[in-house]
Amino acid sequence: MLQDIRDRSRSWGAKIIVGAVVAAMALFGVESLFGLFGTDSNDVASVNGESIMRQEVELEVQRALRSGQVPPEQERELRNQVLEELVTERLLTQYAEEGGIHVSEEQLDQLIVGLPEFQDQDGRFSSEIFRNRLSSAGYTPLSFRNELRVDIKRQQLQQGLAASDFTLPGEEERLAELQRQQRSFRYLVLTPEELDEEPSISEDDLAAYYEEHSERYRRPEQVRVEYVVVDRQEMADDIELSEAQLRETWREQTQDADRRVAHIMVEFSGERNREEARERIEQAQQELSRGEGFADVAAMYSDDTTSAENGGDLGVIGRGFFGEAFDEAAFALEEGQTSDIVEMDEAFHLLQVTELDRLSFEEMRDDLRNVAALSEVDGEFNQRVQQLIDDSFAADDLASVADDIGLELHTSQWLSRNAQGEGVLSEPGVMDAAFNDEVLEEGYNSEVIELDEDRRMVLRVAEHREAALPPLDEVRDEVRASLLAQREESMLRDQAEALIARLNEDELLDLQWQQAERVGRDTQTGVARAIVDAAFRLPHPADGETRYGHVATAEGVALIALDEVVVGDPDEQVESFVSRMARQLRAQAIIQGLVDDLRSEASIERR
Repeated sequence: MLQDIRDRSRSWGAKIIVGAVVAAMALFGVESLFGLFGTDSNDVASVNGESIMRQEVELEVQRALRSGQVPPEQERELRNQVLEELVTERLLTQYAEEGGIHVSEEQLDQLIVGLPEFQDQDGRFSSEIFRNRLSSAGYTPLSFRNELRVDIKRQQLQQGLAASDFTLPGEEERLAELQRQQRSFRYLVLTPEELDEEPSISEDDLAAYYEEHSERYRRPEQVRVEYVVVDRQEMADDIELSEAQLRETWREQTQDADRRVAHIMVEFSGERNREEARERIEQAQQELSRGEGFADVAAMYSDDTTSAENGGDLGVIGRGFFGEAFDEAAFALEEGQTSDIVEMDEAFHLLQVTELDRLSFEEMRDDLRNVAALSEVDGEFNQRVQQLIDDSFAADDLASVADDIGLELHTSQWLSRNAQGEGVLSEPGVMDAAFNDEVLEEGYNSEVIELDEDRRMVLRVAEHREAALPPLDEVRDEVRASLLAQREESMLRDQAEALIARLNEDELLDLQWQQAERVGRDTQTGVARAIVDAAFRLPHPADGETRYGHVATAEGVALIALDEVVVGDPDEQVESFVSRMARQLRAQAIIQGLVDDLRSEASIERR
């Protein structure tokens, strides 16, 4: 759709407009932007001499992965897709600039001051907010204006192309009529099991099919790798922990939990001096030590009369609410404990934690066990990782490294550069390491790959084979299966056409039809999509007649009998949607045509 192409037409200027750069920093940290604006000049492609930097691709990839839009196992495919989208963006930008599309300084000023991201609480543009937001995102005002100017040019180009096309009213009416059309039909699926005999396939047939479709069986460059993994979680799973260790971890994990706090406050400003205040708070402390209730002592001694009426209660407090001295005392207490005397803000305080806002020990037991175990093995994990770094760098193999560190040596199946491996082999960066020149050609162990904070990996190429067309014997079963499926489908189509010929002669046949009544183009039914689409491709039957057709499906070949076509009731909402869709599809075709033409003429190099 046109919207998809518009979505692809995105620059960092456009992303700042919608606050996406700021959101990226909140999600990923400011370090996510350092690569983009750093000094690394590593480029991955060029479009008519203009570079596309690796950092641009990686930031887009990480954004998609962390947003949950794309599963991690599709990262390699995503990276290729992002690069292609950036190539398209460059082509459109270059075309717009060559065509003389102009954005004035006044237009930029007007747009920038109107952006809510740069406005204060009163809705007025704030130069301070503007500069702070750009600085946080790694922009200067000048670089932001340049990015924004390019983005607007590209949008003007696309909008101009889209606006140059139109749909006639008659076309829209016809499309709406087709959209609400409904068809009643019968269908019957013919399957290979119903064939009288299996197609015969000779050696010559296999050879001919293999030669004709050889590209389908071409094997890419592949490697088999050996690898070892240091896994902190696996190490932690083997740790035995005592109840005392778990409870200590519970206390550590919940020490910053919000808590309800009560206090007794004695001021030493005004009529009472510091020594008098100290004497009074010590008297309150003695009352508590003799067993008096905190609420009673607060009512008797506290100068904070408002809280004293409620037993000294200050409500639920988070760290940082009352300052460092308060936090140091209050967040060192367990539930029911009372602090020593705390001095702050010209007053002495006694604090008591009356309630902790935390999960119970039993509710957290499983998580506590994992946290404590990971902490327990942290030192050994770091030691193993360092040994892995040292040993793998010096060793001529990986088996000795595995033996020295006590790791299991794994061996993969054959993998290609773009293959989706299993387990750790599907992690980002693993295949890149396997096909690194030093690993692939020089036979070295890879550098240590940081899979995540708990896993480190080193791999080595055990076997390597170049891209090649395997001999027929090696892929014989696969070739035979494909040829068999092709011939079975051909025989089923012949059978369907023979049945259609007999049906057109009004011959009565005992066929087990399945009925589909008043099916719309987008009706959700149990009928296979291929059958519905084929039914809507058949010509209208005359009154009392039936039109027949057939279509291949996943199960075999479906015989279709179209009995009736009716035009559904007008629907203003549907017709409006169809009208918009028609305009969008035509505009999309125009823009895609331009992109295809630009690609065919461009000099595009991928590193």
